[in-house]
Amino acid sequence: MAQINVRNLTFGFDGASENVFENASLSFDTNWKIGLVGRNGRGKTTLLNLLLGKFEYSGNISGNIHFDYFPYDVIDKTKMGIDILPEISPEYDLWQIMKKLRDLELDEECLYQPFDTLSNGQQTKLLLAILFTKENNFLLIDEPTNHLDFQSRECVKRFLSKEKGFIVVSHDRDFIDSCVDHIISINRNNIEIQKGNFTSWWNNKQSQDNFELVQNRKLKKDISRLEESVMRTHRWSDKVEKTKNGTRIAGLRPDKGAIGHKAAKMAQRSKAIEFRQNKAIEEKSKLLKNIEKQEDLFLNVEPLKENILIDIKNLSIFYDQKRIFADLNLTVENGEKVAICGQNGSGKSSLLKLILGEDIKHTGSLYKNTRLKISYISQKYDWLCGTLIDFAKENNIDQTRFLTMLIKLGFSRNQFDDNIENLSAGQKKKVLIAKSLCEEANLYVWDEPLNYIDVISRIQIEEMLKESEITLIFVEHDNAFIRNISTKIIQI
Repeated sequence: MAQINVRNLTFGFDGASENVFENASLSFDTNWKIGLVGRNGRGKTTLLNLLLGKFEYSGNISGNIHFDYFPYDVIDKTKMGIDILPEISPEYDLWQIMKKLRDLELDEECLYQPFDTLSNGQQTKLLLAILFTKENNFLLIDEPTNHLDFQSRECVKRFLSKEKGFIVVSHDRDFIDSCVDHIISINRNNIEIQKGNFTSWWNNKQSQDNFELVQNRKLKKDISRLEESVMRTHRWSDKVEKTKNGTRIAGLRPDKGAIGHKAAKMAQRSKAIEFRQNKAIEEKSKLLKNIEKQEDLFLNVEPLKENILIDIKNLSIFYDQKRIFADLNLTVENGEKVAICGQNGSGKSSLLKLILGEDIKHTGSLYKNTRLKISYISQKYDWLCGTLIDFAKENNIDQTRFLTMLIKLGFSRNQFDDNIENLSAGQKKKVLIAKSLCEEANLYVWDEPLNYIDVISRIQIEEMLKESEITLIFVEHDNAFIRNISTKIIQI
């Protein structure tokens, strides 16, 4: 077991208004299983890249260990898995990789298939199997669950729970809870490390935030009292200073030297009191630096009088001549939140596209209320471009409402003029979520909206959905999210 030490780490991107990290320090053991959490854009992937030595920084990172990164960038994806092995791990033992593949419930035949013909889940499992057989390495795993269906997530979760020596970035609460024993949190103003899983860290953070909020209300009263005291002390100091000039008493001239000496001592004392009071105000006025503001989100729901919005009977969907699923029956009523679940390739996204009106080959019937207004979030975000303000104009959504929504989701005002292309993947997904929430609609159709979205924002979105009367049809693989907000689950 070795230790990795990060001391006084400072880093910022060229042209950025502020540093990503400022004198950050932490230490962790190489046999720990660590979950890395923090808001989108806070620097999780940046920290992994700094550990990998990809960026120049000030400070020190030390540890007698080699860092590896997942997902590994396979250069030639047409190669078979067996030919990619030496590229990733030149000194690999095939029997060890076979064992890891069995642990990941992956058939060894995948080694003899072109890498680009494997599914996302198979690629993830194969790369993890190879990387975890390397000696003296510490693995940095960046969002392994994106685009994995529920079964694949469960398999990877079980695998990681038995491994050690890694940092994993994931926004799936159930996933992190099951496979880590420490949490590194990138907060608004520092980095902290804590023993436990996400749930224990989140409960501790909420308790600490609530305590600080109560303390802050008390401190505001103290600050007001101290400020009044400073003003009184300041007036007293001025009054003492004026006594140096002296006054005649019964016609006798006072001893200016004695009075001046006494006045100087009193003035010095009053200034010392004023200094201490000002210092106390400064200490008590410090911001609650690490409280994550989870302001309430809002919707632009336009409810319909009719109760039934969608009615599907005996629906089958086809790719070319192949039937993907058959005989689906589904009724969506006002206020229902319907989760569409199933393995990758089972036709979930095709069902959503059919509801949207796309030309998808099918049999059976699909009824939609004729006055239905649908707001849609797609899986893809690579088409986003321009500034956030331009985006609002082009999509005919209220600019003030849209930007306010983004602030609530963790954006800063200085990002409003930045190009969307330069935002992180999670921030781009938040742009799509904010757009959907601002649109006038009576049905919301969301296709994997939470990919790349940080866990704090997921909880924020979840709370909004639970409290609202929104009618929602969604595809999502975050089991906690499905469990907490869905009123109906359809398994394809």
